[in-house]
Amino acid sequence: MRRLTAICAATAGVTLLLTGCGSSDSAGDRTVTVSGTGKVQGTPDVLNADLGTEVSAADVSAAVDQANAKAKAITDAMVTAGAEREDIKTSDLSVHPAYGTDGHTITGYRATNTMHVAVRDLPKASGILSAAVQAGGNDTRINAVAFGLEDNTKLLSDARARAFDDAKSRAQQYADLSGLKLKKVKTISENGGGATPTPTPMYRDNAPGAAPNINLEPGQQTVTFTVTVAWDLG
Repeated sequence: MRRLTAICAATAGVTLLLTGCGSSDSAGDRTVTVSGTGKVQGTPDVLNADLGTEVSAADVSAAVDQANAKAKAITDAMVTAGAEREDIKTSDLSVHPAYGTDGHTITGYRATNTMHVAVRDLPKASGILSAAVQAGGNDTRINAVAFGLEDNTKLLSDARARAFDDAKSRAQQYADLSGLKLKKVKTISENGGGATPTPTPMYRDNAPGAAPNINLEPGQQTVTFTVTVAWDLG
């Protein structure tokens, strides 16, 4: 009992909690609660990009019309390059006044038309973005590009299993240190999980002409899962 009491004192204040440290000999009063983490890696299956156009004109109507025309050209170019039209959607449309050097006089208007595209045929991703840049020219803006996992079911299942095994290994160690045996599971609480996105550098075209060669590396996605499990000790 002194050994068990010492272990309870040593683990106070940490996430691994050993209960049942009193004088009762009831097995039901002795539990160990631990958290385990599982990580697995997988290859991304989708590219998500936020891009569009930004134009300036003397009046609002002209700015909006030009932004819409460029956005349509970008959309059509991406579809021709292999993107699915249903995977392209407008995400933002804005118009703002442009001011002169005094900060008060309106000298024109700036319009942006931004869209989100999801590319699932990854070998075509570079060509699709290149086509967008060529169609939009110097008015093209690529704000964000990131690879992701649309179907992470298998990876999440593997991460969950690893998280449980990690929790059980930790619990077994505490049971051994306590001179007790690990019994049945009392509770299991999932703390969630997800994929860590692979960042991809932003690209912005600065010169018209031939389509640029945009190099994209999908890398690996890490799926992490955490679980908290309580066991009886006896």
